[in-house]
Amino acid sequence: MVTFTARRSEPELLPPARTTPRETKALSDLDDQRTLRYYETVIGFFRSNDLAGRPGHPGKAHRAAVRGGLVYYYPIAGRLREDGAGRLVVDCTAEGVVFVEAYVDARLEEFGEPLLPPYPCVEELLCHVGDTRAVVGKPLLFMQSKEKRQLGDLAIGTKGYKKITVAREQHFNAFSARSLIHVGTNLEPLLTCLQVTRLKCGGFVLGFHICHNLADGFGMAQFIKAVSDIARGEAAPTILPVWERELLTSRGLLPPVNRLYPVHQPPVNGSGSAARDMMLSVPPESMVAKYFLFGPREVSALRDRIPAGHPARSATIFELVTAVMWRCRTVALGYEPGQRVRLMTTMNARGRWNNHTPIPWGYYGNAHVSPIAEVVVGELRGQPLADTVELVRETKRGMTKERMESMVEAVALLREWPPSTMDRIYEVSDVRWMAVNVLDFGWADLAGGGIPLAGDLTSKLGSDHMWCRNENGEVSTVVSMLLPRAAMDRFTEEIAVWLSHKDDEKNLAIMSSL
Repeated sequence: MVTFTARRSEPELLPPARTTPRETKALSDLDDQRTLRYYETVIGFFRSNDLAGRPGHPGKAHRAAVRGGLVYYYPIAGRLREDGAGRLVVDCTAEGVVFVEAYVDARLEEFGEPLLPPYPCVEELLCHVGDTRAVVGKPLLFMQSKEKRQLGDLAIGTKGYKKITVAREQHFNAFSARSLIHVGTNLEPLLTCLQVTRLKCGGFVLGFHICHNLADGFGMAQFIKAVSDIARGEAAPTILPVWERELLTSRGLLPPVNRLYPVHQPPVNGSGSAARDMMLSVPPESMVAKYFLFGPREVSALRDRIPAGHPARSATIFELVTAVMWRCRTVALGYEPGQRVRLMTTMNARGRWNNHTPIPWGYYGNAHVSPIAEVVVGELRGQPLADTVELVRETKRGMTKERMESMVEAVALLREWPPSTMDRIYEVSDVRWMAVNVLDFGWADLAGGGIPLAGDLTSKLGSDHMWCRNENGEVSTVVSMLLPRAAMDRFTEEIAVWLSHKDDEKNLAIMSSL
C-alpha cells in the first residue's frame, strides 16, 4: 500500500475574480435543515490526457478558474449567519473560499487498480476545516489541490488498499487529523475549502469540503463543473446557476405531514422489541467501514434470483442492490422478528420522475427528497427478493406532488428530516452519475472518486452508491457500509451468499489495512 506525505502551500482565501452583488439570500426549507449543518467531503481523481495542453503552472490555472467560477456562484464566496428566527441565510460578502495547493510524489495507479475507496492517505488530499458541524460564519468551501510531481495525474479532494476480493475496509477513525492542514482562525469564515493535489504522472486530485446547507451533491458537482469549464477556456460556465430557493420552501398551505406521510412517530414494534439499536449505541470510532463492489457479473447474479417475467426483473441497479443491502444489514444487526425497520431513499428532485414540480436547469441548492419504507423484520427476512425490490420501487414511485410538498411542509415545521426517531433506519443515496462525463478540465479527465469516508460526519446510518470501474474496466457501483465489527462480519457473509452461484461461491470483499 502506498504511503505519502503532501507538501502543501499555506491556505489562502480566493475571492471572486470580479465585483459581485453584496446582498443577503434566503435558503430553502430543504437547505435549512439542522441535519445538514455540516461540511460534506468529496474527492475526485483526474487522469492527464493531454500533456501538451496542460498549463505550465496548474496551480495558477486552478486558482484563476475557481475565482472565475465564483463570479457566477458568488454566494459560495459568502458566509452563513442566523437571522432573528434562527434560520440560516447567506451573506454574499465575497470574502472567498479556502484554497490549498499540494504536491505528492505518487502516481494515480498507486491509489489502486481499480481505483476504489478507501483511498490510501486520503487525509493528505484534504485540508482541515475544524469542527465540521460548525458552519455559521465560516467559509462555505474548503479546497485542496494536489499534484503528483512528475508528468501525470491530478487528485482533487475536500474535507489504501489491498485487494482480497470485492469489498474494502477501513476503520472509521483512520482519518487522522494530525496530518491535515488546519485552516487558521483568520480564515474561519468560509463555506468551502478546496485542495488541489498534483500527481507525478501529470494528473491531480481535487478534494473539497462544502457546507451542505448551501448545495447538495449535484449542486456541488455543478460548481466544480463551472470551474472546469473556465479552466478549459470557456468564457462562462456551460450551466449558469439558478438560485430560486423559494421553489422548495413551505407555502404553509398543507396539513401536517402525518396526514400524508406516516413517519412522524417512532416505528411500532411487537412485544419484546425494546432493545436499543446498536447503530445508535455503538460509537462510530468502534465501527468498521467497508465498500462493496457490484459489477455486471454481481448484478446479474442478484437479478437471476428474481423469477423470469416478474416486474422486479426490470429494477434499476440501485433498486436491486439497495434491496439486498437492506436485507443483509437487517440480518447482520440482529433486529428481532417483531421489530419494524425503515429504508430512507434519497431521490434527486431534478430527475425525470419529478414531472410535477420542475426544478430549473442550473439549480444548485438541496433538491433531494427522501421517501421512507417500513416493514416488519420477520417479513423482510422471509419474503422473496422480488418483493423487497418491489417495496423499494413502490416507495420511490410514491413520491407524488402531494407527498413532496408534504415533506417540504414537515421540514419547514420541524427543521429536519426524517421527522421521527432514527432507530432501525437505513439511508441510501445514489450519487453514481453526479459528476461522470461532466467534469472536463481540457487536459485531464475524471478517473474516479466520490464521498471518501463511509458514514463520514453526516450519518453513520447510511450508504452511498458511487460510480467506479472494476478490474475489467466495466462500469460498476461501489457501495459504502458502516457497521460494528461483528455485524460487519455477518453482513459480509450474507452478501457472499446472495452473490454466490451454485458452482461458484464468491466472497465479495476487498479490504485494506488502513
